[in-house]
Amino acid sequence: MRNVVQVMFPMTKAFAYYDSNEIELVTGDIVVVETDSGIDSAIVKKASYMEQEENLPDDLKKVLRKASENDKKTLVDNQEKANRALDVAKKYSKDLGLEMGFVDCYYTLDKKQLIFSFVADNRVDFRELAKKLAQKYKTRIELRQIGVRDKAKKVGGLGPCGLFLCCHTFLTDFNSVSINMAKNQFLALNPSKINGICGRLLCCLGYENDLYTELKAGFPKMGAMVETDSGIGKVTSIDVFKGVFKVDLKEKGVVELKKEDYHGSSK
Repeated sequence: MRNVVQVMFPMTKAFAYYDSNEIELVTGDIVVVETDSGIDSAIVKKASYMEQEENLPDDLKKVLRKASENDKKTLVDNQEKANRALDVAKKYSKDLGLEMGFVDCYYTLDKKQLIFSFVADNRVDFRELAKKLAQKYKTRIELRQIGVRDKAKKVGGLGPCGLFLCCHTFLTDFNSVSINMAKNQFLALNPSKINGICGRLLCCLGYENDLYTELKAGFPKMGAMVETDSGIGKVTSIDVFKGVFKVDLKEKGVVELKKEDYHGSSK
């Protein structure tokens, strides 16, 4: 068993586990940790607790320290400098004729790396840009091309539900979402209704998809010709929550049947 904490890195919103190093930490604490990019800060999302060794990575690192007031001032100062560097990067990329939409810029706590995130429709040859930035800031430069979903995760915003974006608030990974999920839930295939602000399919389409699949079991398919006690007709609507479906019998009109009335007889 190891005493660990779960932390989140503010820039990427990625989660990681660290050995608490016998430091008493609570949710919300800012800690200083070692990363592949250098010494950086992270926010404690799950306070110190005991975890089994087999559930942890082999290269588990230790929390270096709880962020001091000086560390917090350095973070603020670093971000102000990063914001100015972002403006410079935008100017340089424009001068070089690069089609790059910069999202944010971030200094590691030790300022050994300056990381830029950007979106682009195609691959970008940014070697000359990286060279110019390295000459100006005398540190390691990393330019990360991210997708539109990653941009939404970073920037945030409001979804069509009126709540803050799931990806920005609590989602840690982007699960696969398909158009079949929208069809499975009888949603109109209107991009303005089923796409998020990132332009991709709404992540929330996956939340209730399994439930719809379960509830639809035993119902005829939409548009199927089914045989009823009143004749043969076409299925025009299904309400999985009420357990009913409607059949258009043409001359006899539309009738509503219960799910248990359907025995799999279709034409």
